[in-house]
Amino acid sequence: MVKKKWIASVGMTTMLVGSVLAGCSGSDEKASSNGGGNGEKVEITLAGWGGNPSEQKLLKQTLADFEEKHPNIDVKHEVISEQYMDVLKTRLIGGEGPDVFYLDALEAPALIDTGVVEPLDDYVTEDFDLKDFEKPMLEAFQVDGKTYGFPKDYSTLALFYNKKMFKEAGVEVPKTWEELREVSKALTKDGVYGFGVAPELARLYHIAQATGGEVVKDDQANFASDKVVNALQPIIDQHNEDKTSAQASEVGANWGGEMFGQEKAAMVIEGNWAIPFLADTFPDVDYGTAELPTINGEKGTMAYTVGYVMNAASEKKEASWELISYLTGKEGMETWTSKGFALPTRKSVAEKLGYDKDELRGALVAGAPYATVWAEGKNLPIIMNNFNNQFIAAFLGDRPLDEALKEAQEQANSEIQ
Repeated sequence: MVKKKWIASVGMTTMLVGSVLAGCSGSDEKASSNGGGNGEKVEITLAGWGGNPSEQKLLKQTLADFEEKHPNIDVKHEVISEQYMDVLKTRLIGGEGPDVFYLDALEAPALIDTGVVEPLDDYVTEDFDLKDFEKPMLEAFQVDGKTYGFPKDYSTLALFYNKKMFKEAGVEVPKTWEELREVSKALTKDGVYGFGVAPELARLYHIAQATGGEVVKDDQANFASDKVVNALQPIIDQHNEDKTSAQASEVGANWGGEMFGQEKAAMVIEGNWAIPFLADTFPDVDYGTAELPTINGEKGTMAYTVGYVMNAASEKKEASWELISYLTGKEGMETWTSKGFALPTRKSVAEKLGYDKDELRGALVAGAPYATVWAEGKNLPIIMNNFNNQFIAAFLGDRPLDEALKEAQEQANSEIQ
């Protein structure tokens, strides 16, 4: 996952029109595992968004390894750098979609619902080892018992804490949310906040549901329910009553990792993407990571994942599957995640690369089995936008949380209907 696509491409647009497949042929070039029958070269197109130079280099190496092992398949890699989903949908509608493409879990339900994504179950063989995937990440691309994609990487969230500040304040790393709120009081001083918050649904979803509420119910917004409001109220109270938390913009930073690196917050909740950022930009900050504090005795975190999927209208399905199975197989995934920019969705690869025992990434890997994936039905992008628009008003103390979320829910559901 890429910087600022920090939250796995949050904010992409929603669904395709129902006529997407009109006029598209489902004919399939019956290629061999090397690409084409009769030894002919097959070119397939892989589309995705861009990454930093190091990530691009890793992907280039992974694709080169694939082509070496599959000499009859050439992969044309296309980078869609702006408005990825809008461009992709336009191409799919026009019958010019790529054979294989990235699909964010957030956008997956709506796109799968249109029928443009090929179910992959019939392609899977036993040696592909489905059980090796972290279950929540795999389930993000499954609908009605069918699998439409395989997750290429992921990140959960962990608590990043400043070791020096904790030592000076004489406090321990909080293990519960109540402890986090108390510890924040001791850490807030001299222009430093105890806790840096990202007040948006993509970061707060698991907290919102921690007391039994449902943010989304029957594909409608449900975040104004009492259980959700009560679960989120402590986030508001810590900011407005305790005054021991702040969002990044309140201290002149662009996001939580920068706020933490500038040592304007003693704790933040961030993902794997923050680790290389801090190493490159703030190498002198001495910090650790831990699993997120529990709520009501239960562990919880968010997970953001992206899958490789196949265009249902592709005429080169067998070759496309060879690419998907390599990129999400153990060998290809090891190469792609070898530098730690993204975490492998296969447990065996995480263990082989040592991420499960890694001093900084171990907490992120530990959260994978119980994570809530940022994906919930085809209307989540609409629900998210309306939540964020009103939640920030409550966070800043401009209006009560229940009132803000009620208005946001009504607006979201009117847009959905």
